[in-house]
Amino acid sequence: MKPVDRVSLCSWLAPLLGALLFVELSAAQSAPPPPQYPDLPSESPAKFTPTTDTFDYVRRDVMIPMRDGVKLHTVILVPKGAKGAPILLTRTPYDATGLTSHAQSSHLGPVLNGYDNATEVIVEGGYIRAVQDVRGKHGSEGDYVMNRPLHGPQNPTPVDHSTDTYDTIDWLVKNVPETNGKVGILGISYDGFLPLMALVNPHPALKVSVPMNPMVDGWMGDDWFHNGAFRQPSLAYIYDQEATRKSEIKWWTSHFDEYDTYMEAGSAGALGQRRGLEPLGFWRKILAHPGYDAFWRDQAMDRVLAEQPLKVPVMLVHSLWDQEDIYGAPAVYRAIKPKDINNDKVFLVMGPWYHGGEIGDGSAIGAIKFHSDTALYFRREILRPFLDQYLKDGAPKAGLPPVIAFETGTNTWRRLPAWPAGCASGCTVRPAPLYFKTGLQLSFAGPKPGDTAFDEYVSDPAKPVPYRARPIDESSWSRWLVDDQREASGRPDVVVFVSDLLSAPVKISGQPVASLVASTSGTDSDWVVKVIDLYPDEVAGQPAMGGYQLMVSADIFRGRYRESLETAKAIAPDKPLLYHFSLPNANHVFLPGHRIMVQIQSSWFPLYDRNPQTFVPNIFWAKPEDYRKAVQRVYHEPGHASFVELPVVEKP
Repeated sequence: MKPVDRVSLCSWLAPLLGALLFVELSAAQSAPPPPQYPDLPSESPAKFTPTTDTFDYVRRDVMIPMRDGVKLHTVILVPKGAKGAPILLTRTPYDATGLTSHAQSSHLGPVLNGYDNATEVIVEGGYIRAVQDVRGKHGSEGDYVMNRPLHGPQNPTPVDHSTDTYDTIDWLVKNVPETNGKVGILGISYDGFLPLMALVNPHPALKVSVPMNPMVDGWMGDDWFHNGAFRQPSLAYIYDQEATRKSEIKWWTSHFDEYDTYMEAGSAGALGQRRGLEPLGFWRKILAHPGYDAFWRDQAMDRVLAEQPLKVPVMLVHSLWDQEDIYGAPAVYRAIKPKDINNDKVFLVMGPWYHGGEIGDGSAIGAIKFHSDTALYFRREILRPFLDQYLKDGAPKAGLPPVIAFETGTNTWRRLPAWPAGCASGCTVRPAPLYFKTGLQLSFAGPKPGDTAFDEYVSDPAKPVPYRARPIDESSWSRWLVDDQREASGRPDVVVFVSDLLSAPVKISGQPVASLVASTSGTDSDWVVKVIDLYPDEVAGQPAMGGYQLMVSADIFRGRYRESLETAKAIAPDKPLLYHFSLPNANHVFLPGHRIMVQIQSSWFPLYDRNPQTFVPNIFWAKPEDYRKAVQRVYHEPGHASFVELPVVEKP
């Protein structure tokens, strides 16, 4: 025999010895460690498997691979014994584990009974529930980018929420044996923005999308700005979301009254600097893009979807008193409804809720009562039939009209052919100017020669108008849009116009439009316009509602963007100029015995950052000496008429 070559023998033995060593090390690592104190060992086993035989659902935690290799953590809850069931998917930055662990229960209902879970729909409908952490948050791998834009000018990477949703759905229909292969996506707020992203190049198994209170355009009127005025609670949100993957580090309070917190800091930029936001990427982008430039336009989902084919049925859900995303859903409706040639793919629901109120108790907001649980009605009579129609094999058609809108004032649901429409058939919506008049009057008749030219007030940045009664904290943030406005109406820096007592109802459906002719003695200014339902002096059965001032529609406009939303420009002092901007949608009836009120002011603090009223290149970095008093004049004479154009419904 030929003698064995030592080199060959070693090369043959080395892998074998390595494998044996790996097995031995692995066994050692997997074995439970010896007790620290053998005489009194730990009472917890090295591994414990819960007994869940009596549960009415099966929970699966999985990591779903995306096309770039990143894996996204997903919780799947399958009703016990499910077969041929559709999947309801929500993608979220708010912790999939937390959203599917609201209780330690053997029943699916308590486990889901919390934010972003339409529990009755899921449990009573027998749906498979899937909740996924978006890339970069909580249990998912990858990098987090706030509202990660689509691949394109603002996102050079090959992945976005559209591709991640596609890959997720593809995995679910192939790896969840209990499903019928049909998927719906729904969610609220950020989780409502993601069903909009799913409409871009949708997976064939995606059969329906339900964006509720979605983030759509962060500059025009959703979370970050409104018409150029920065929403200061965004600081806390950005801090909580971006500081860490699991959002463990939280924004902190320094004053009981938030008004004092922001006043002490000076500008929003100074407060961000003081709180250490500089390392957070989205905060840096906010600071760099105070105007409506391509950064914001490229991300606006109404603009994006206007360019996309309409392939998937969509139900847009809007809250009439949404304190966070009051712009988004109606804007997307306007953008995509023209594509709905057969009038069977785009639906709009408008309810009397705050942000996300459609999954809670919808009987009231604050002092405003609706005499029924409007949110429960939505979930059972609108959302559930809609989802069933598209996701369940053999389910009946929901029979829903294109628009279902709650009419506040009369507290009635209206089934409408479009928005705005006013009524089921025969109505017209007429733009009706409601003029500001001499003597602080409001009238549908215009000003006359010889009327007083203007009313004026002094706006002092050292004493900005609070957006709600102080002290201001987070305890009732969701309800502030229905706060009684009489506190503001009594301030000398708020000018108030009031109509005569109404002898007949006035119904509005659509967007009021402010057409304000105004001047400032400064070189920059904000203008806040609020349309208000002024209740009778006494209200039978509801004494506390006597004289209540209920905001129906209101918004702010930053004057530096009067000529261009992208490029700020100083305002010519003491010159009457037109400020023309739309207010949020309303579907309201001003009842006989009520009055219509309009309030005008130049600050709404600390919800919005203070305008220094002296033009500076970037208000985020305004210095203390930039903040100066200004004389504000609102004009109401022929040739300089100010008014709010109301979308008044006229019946045939």
